Amino acid sequence: MKGNKRDILSVLLFSILCTILFHKQDLGLNLIIAETIILSWLIYTKQFKFKGYYSIAVGIGLIITLLSTLFTHSLFSYILHFIVLFIFIGLLIYPQTKSLYFSFGQAFTNLFTSHGELYNKLTSSKLKGRSLKSYIKKIGIFIVPVLIIIFFIIIYRNSNPVFDTLIDEISRFLGKKLDFIFENLDFYLISSFIGYVLISTFILIRTSNENLKIMDKNSNEELVRKRKINLRFFKFNALTNEYKSGVFLLITLNLMLLILNIIDIKWVWFGFEWEGQFLRQFVHEGTYLLILSILISIILVLYYFRRNINFLKNNRLLKYLSYIWLIQNAILTFSVGMRNFWYISYFSLAYKRIGVIIFLILTIYGLYTVYVKVKNRKSAFYLFKSNFNSFLLVLVLSSLFNWDSVIAKYNFRNADTSFLHLNYMVTLSDKALPYLDKSILELEKINKVQNQKFRFEQEYMTPERYSSIIDNRKENFIKKWENKSTLSWNYPEYKAYKIIVKEWD
Repeated sequence: MKGNKRDILSVLLFSILCTILFHKQDLGLNLIIAETIILSWLIYTKQFKFKGYYSIAVGIGLIITLLSTLFTHSLFSYILHFIVLFIFIGLLIYPQTKSLYFSFGQAFTNLFTSHGELYNKLTSSKLKGRSLKSYIKKIGIFIVPVLIIIFFIIIYRNSNPVFDTLIDEISRFLGKKLDFIFENLDFYLISSFIGYVLISTFILIRTSNENLKIMDKNSNEELVRKRKINLRFFKFNALTNEYKSGVFLLITLNLMLLILNIIDIKWVWFGFEWEGQFLRQFVHEGTYLLILSILISIILVLYYFRRNINFLKNNRLLKYLSYIWLIQNAILTFSVGMRNFWYISYFSLAYKRIGVIIFLILTIYGLYTVYVKVKNRKSAFYLFKSNFNSFLLVLVLSSLFNWDSVIAKYNFRNADTSFLHLNYMVTLSDKALPYLDKSILELEKINKVQNQKFRFEQEYMTPERYSSIIDNRKENFIKKWENKSTLSWNYPEYKAYKIIVKEWD
């Protein structure tokens, strides 16, 4: 019972704290304050300990992504931080987990069960020696009579005009009193508080999914051979036939991919010549198809090495064909990287092009883990675990960069050789304003080079229009920043503000 009161009180206090910190505020320093307090509380109450590989790794990841929200202040960093926080909650529920995707599953089920648990804790709490549940039941006794009374009021109003007038006068009197009350209520504040109660409940009152626990305990990185006594001869024949079909398929696909890779190496890697055309189809459509091909290739290898074929004698040929297939897919991945490289070289940086680089890094690691699975007879659990961890690690590291500023700096620095899409540049966030701000003389000089090198039929933003938009954005940004509360402070916008104001002075 004491635990119930502590949990309810902690939810209430944290909800009040969040309402004070975040009500009508942008995310910034307030998030650091809120999560520092909650993390300190979890450590103090021994709900979380920096003990064990995952606890240390996720704890550090949570701190890194939290700091990145303050020092990069990008939507990407916030989304990633909340994903890590989500997994962190799952780890609190079951710290002994073998894989973080089970932690994700625990957190997901907790979204729906934690609020029911809060209700149970509330109703089991006692007031004046009696549980709140008994009071709720007493109130529930009057629900049906009240509904019946309302029903008869409706009947009597329609049957008697005098009674109808009397009810109208009572309604207007009560309405005026209620209007006076509601005029002084901040419904946005109330709704915010309710929202923070739901969030606090998810974080502080956690329930375990026992089915996921069992799945986690039964999971194994090593494949275990399953022997079946019945129909052994037919099973062996089926396994041999599957082996033969795999050999035939991989030989054919390897030959096809070899031809494709030779073409790509010759044309994309070393023989590419840009002739003034758009490269969107060359990169986007080609990249999507090649990525789909790589994913299907991984699935094929996993299919053939999913069960007892791993333990089949003389399966070396299938293994070697799989290794060649994986190596060729790695070459194909590098070909996608080369396409992206040429795209960046001629058309500068953009979010999708950075995203392709991140995806290719994860793909190369994914192909490596498939190789390890085939070579060392690893299970599908090993693959999911390894790739989920690498996915989180790469994204956590990528959240440390202020990509808007990186894009702005790179694109202007390479404006002599790469196409500078001013229509895209004006969409970058306020953090990049100091690097987007160029004099009209600089813009006209860049525009002259651009017109000589890139002769597209489509018309793009003029230097004058670009300069006007950036000037307006700077003025609005300065006003917005100066009106911001300290709770919404973040480093990139603070730095941008200081640079812009210094240049104006």
